[in-house]
Amino acid sequence: MDEDRGKATDQLKLWKEDRSAQRPDNLTTGAGHPIGDKLNIITAGPRGPLLVQDTPFIDEMAHFDRERIPERVVHAKGGGAFGYFEVTHDISRYCKAKVFEHVGKTTPIAIRFSTVAGESGSADTVRDPRGFAVKFYTDEGNWDLTGNNTPIFFIRDAMLFPSFVHSQKRNPQTHLKDPDMVWDFWSLRPECMHQVSFLFSDRGLPDGFRHMNGYGSHTFKLVNAERQPVYCKFHYKTNQGIKNLKPEDAERLASTDPDYAIRDLYTSIANGKFPSWSFYIQVMTFDQAEKFQWNPFDLTKVWSHKEYPLIPVGRLVLNRNPFYHPTQSHSRLKS
Repeated sequence: MDEDRGKATDQLKLWKEDRSAQRPDNLTTGAGHPIGDKLNIITAGPRGPLLVQDTPFIDEMAHFDRERIPERVVHAKGGGAFGYFEVTHDISRYCKAKVFEHVGKTTPIAIRFSTVAGESGSADTVRDPRGFAVKFYTDEGNWDLTGNNTPIFFIRDAMLFPSFVHSQKRNPQTHLKDPDMVWDFWSLRPECMHQVSFLFSDRGLPDGFRHMNGYGSHTFKLVNAERQPVYCKFHYKTNQGIKNLKPEDAERLASTDPDYAIRDLYTSIANGKFPSWSFYIQVMTFDQAEKFQWNPFDLTKVWSHKEYPLIPVGRLVLNRNPFYHPTQSHSRLKS
């Protein structure tokens, strides 16, 4: 393998080498029927019409028509990997869920990272929030924890979400990105300014997916075995250290390697450098919430780390690249 190419570029060559000593698989349809000829369709004579009785062909076309999931409205461009969540600290006083059952317990996870506004073929180095969605495959069922790389969001009222997304997409008249639409929305909704300030800071251009934090952003509720509830927020702090791109580097990568962040994540895992994040919670009692200076469920604001310190829980580790594109295998992840 050419060291300059990287394992992401050489994936097919490495796959071939890995399977060279294995016995070839039997070629079958999706229903398991053996296929004798994958290269030629059945016709009625040498020049005759195609025959519907050719079930391998029908099976091939049926798979082809359905193998791509339609692009989602937001978070279309993304990538991810599989790994595990390990509990490092006991939080049974706050939560009875089995995923946090005891120190040392591990749970399989999948994480999907993404940009927000761009289409699936857009660059992943642009100035945009990043999705950070985690799926826990727990003993009690799958737990989806959607989130971003920011602890806040542009709006607090869900009624505005369609209008906000429309402002980030293409102008329906010109089919072009329209900065007037973007800034009209942001400037007319002052609650956007916290997130806009974050977006136009250095952290608006993270250096790939490995060097950014993640947040559940919303306020959630935990319940312990005594049925005592508390409110909480989830935080995932990167153990690789925060690292951001300079604007000129992000712009250059957008044209020379628009899949930079996806490539970086894949290559890191393929080389055995498994990225990880420390998992924390903030906790607020119901009484504290009643007396809080603003609505603790307001997504445009954060909780003070001094008043509500981060409580360590565990760590997220990604150690396996997907066998198929993460847009498919992570299709139900929310961001």
